[in-house]
Amino acid sequence: MAFKATLLAAGAALALAGSAAADPVKVGMITTLSGGGASLGIDTRDGFMLAVEAAANPDLTVVIEDDQQKPEIAVQLADKLIQSDKVDVLTGIVWSNLAMAVVPAATAQGKTYLSTNAAPSQLAGKGCNPGYFSVSYQNDNLHEAAGAYAATAGIKRAFIMAPNYPAGKDSLSGFKRFYEGEVVSEVYTQLGQTDYAGEIAQIRASGADGVFIFLPGGMGISFVKQYADSGVGLPLIGPAFSFDQSILQAMGDAAVGVLNGANWSPDLDTAANATFVESFRAAYGRLPSVYAAYGYDTANLLLSAMAKAPVSDAEAFRAALKEADFASVRGKFSFAPSNHPIQDLYVREVVKEGDIYTNKIVGTAMTDRGNPYEDACKM
Repeated sequence: MAFKATLLAAGAALALAGSAAADPVKVGMITTLSGGGASLGIDTRDGFMLAVEAAANPDLTVVIEDDQQKPEIAVQLADKLIQSDKVDVLTGIVWSNLAMAVVPAATAQGKTYLSTNAAPSQLAGKGCNPGYFSVSYQNDNLHEAAGAYAATAGIKRAFIMAPNYPAGKDSLSGFKRFYEGEVVSEVYTQLGQTDYAGEIAQIRASGADGVFIFLPGGMGISFVKQYADSGVGLPLIGPAFSFDQSILQAMGDAAVGVLNGANWSPDLDTAANATFVESFRAAYGRLPSVYAAYGYDTANLLLSAMAKAPVSDAEAFRAALKEADFASVRGKFSFAPSNHPIQDLYVREVVKEGDIYTNKIVGTAMTDRGNPYEDACKM
């Protein structure tokens, strides 16, 4: 599915006319548009395209493909986009196992990859690359925020759980990095699992006084509803992915009151964020999620680099990306030497406003947090 911005926004057109950058840029977006993780990819796509269409840059073309949450499909699509569609930039992957299957091969072929979500530790340290930029975070970050919160919230014995794939392992590493209590049990579930009766029984018997989960998409919906029905009653905490706008409506009252670590929230008080949330609701009839916010920021980062350097000059184009000269919906935003963001991390609470479930910021967990694997990156 190909999208090309065709609207002629006078201000944007004048700005581009004065720019030294003349190269057209073709972007290949590989994301999850079907199956249990579809809401994440749909929000990624919609946030990205909202910024693209607002810019109305005739030199930017976006080709969008559905990876079906399958690594082998993602690899096939990347090969097609690079070899047949001749894209200059790739983006959009939600899941870290798919990113590990695609990103190293893409950067080895000289392509620039802008991550809207997945940012595994393997690509943050020794595996860093000048052509790979994580616009979202490093995988550990939002879990670090949850761990830092739990350390000050009276949770002294934690049961922690995540799916058995790269982001799941990063999530529990991140939580433990700043959690000062005792981890009584560390459990890895199957990716895509929907029945958590066994794990809930383990929680009940564990002696924990709190539970940390990283279960994005349909996994989170299934667990939270089953956990609420179980009556275990221990406080839940997690990252934004487990309690995100894209899945909260399906969780319903079972999620209300849960706290989660995040680097963005719809109520974050920045001018760029207010514009984004209003524009997203007007365009799509729903509140945006973190995935939409990352997609929107990624597109605006790309547009800012296009205005400064031609994509055919890879070194200059990547230097322009590194400047991060755009108004992030997160406010303060810059890239560390490893091409991972430095940003503030927050604690949000799930609330119900009328008929809508959403998140509100209740505190700041960390300021200017970067990539915990920075020292291992030798670019």
